[in-house]
Amino acid sequence: MELKNQIKKYRMNMNISQEELADKIYVTRQTISNWENGKNYPDIHSLLLMSSLFDVSLDQLIKGDLEMMKEEISKESMNQFKQDSIIFTILLLLVMVTPIPIVYIFGNIGWLVIGVLFVVAMIYAMKIEKAKKENDVQSYKEIVAFMEGEHLDEIQKNREIGKRPYQKFLLAVACGVMTLIIGLVFVYILKII
Repeated sequence: MELKNQIKKYRMNMNISQEELADKIYVTRQTISNWENGKNYPDIHSLLLMSSLFDVSLDQLIKGDLEMMKEEISKESMNQFKQDSIIFTILLLLVMVTPIPIVYIFGNIGWLVIGVLFVVAMIYAMKIEKAKKENDVQSYKEIVAFMEGEHLDEIQKNREIGKRPYQKFLLAVACGVMTLIIGLVFVYILKII
């Protein structure tokens, strides 16, 4: 990590203390110390302020840390994608499995509960679709590679792009069939009871 050394070098060249630098870029002295010790990384606003203060380009300031910043952003989006995917999967299963029991138990109020679950599931579905579009991952293989932090080569990527329309159609059909089967099972169980 070069940035910690860059910050310290430029600060020393200006002959200012950590406290003085902190005052000029609106952070605490402890924050500057953490940056110079590599404990954490400045946000983009602080980087821009330091770049201006030190009278160097942003590229010069961050030097070799650009790749690390890209990797950090990628890890953050990957973790958020995983979290959203888990929540969406749970909500989707609830929407598929619970309608008949909830309506049977709660009557018409059950439809409201199912409606709320459906709306929340769709919000997470839109977040996932947005993340997929931002990272250009659509097919199952692309998503798995993304979640593992890997990238497909150009040939694999082109193959997956060709599969995208079919996978979406099959996914929609599979969800519909599963919901129908679950509904029929519940109707059968209710008839027995």
